[in-house]
Amino acid sequence: MNTTDQHTQQNAPQTAPPAPNVWPTLQAHDAPALIDFLVDTVGFERTVVHEDAGKVAHAQLDWPEGGGIMLGSYDPEHKEWSVQPGTLGAYVVTDHVDELYARLTAPGAGVRILREIEDQPYGSREFAITDPEGNKWSFGTYRGEPRAD
Repeated sequence: MNTTDQHTQQNAPQTAPPAPNVWPTLQAHDAPALIDFLVDTVGFERTVVHEDAGKVAHAQLDWPEGGGIMLGSYDPEHKEWSVQPGTLGAYVVTDHVDELYARLTAPGAGVRILREIEDQPYGSREFAITDPEGNKWSFGTYRGEPRAD
């Protein structure tokens, strides 16, 4: 790369990544407790929680490094969009996997580890946990492959 190209790249405006357009959703028997666990223990950010008649009608939790999830209280009467609690499996990208692992495995954290932290053959460093509802969460450094344009 020549000096002009380097200067142009360095001075190019930084654009924010696009807002998430795919939102994994889940339901919980005890949605307030699951929200507290995901926020206070794991590190999601509580963006919005709407309650209706003592149930969580809609909650959005954002991951500080990008993306997020939506969840609510389980209601088997709404068969058109009822998701059995404990059936989610999610992968969350983090640049701070070792720090997160240390926090979640610290004495008193109360987190059930499904898979200890380790380097994967495809270049990721990851571990997995389960939340109080039984959902499985994997955290790692692998960001996926870039799309071909």
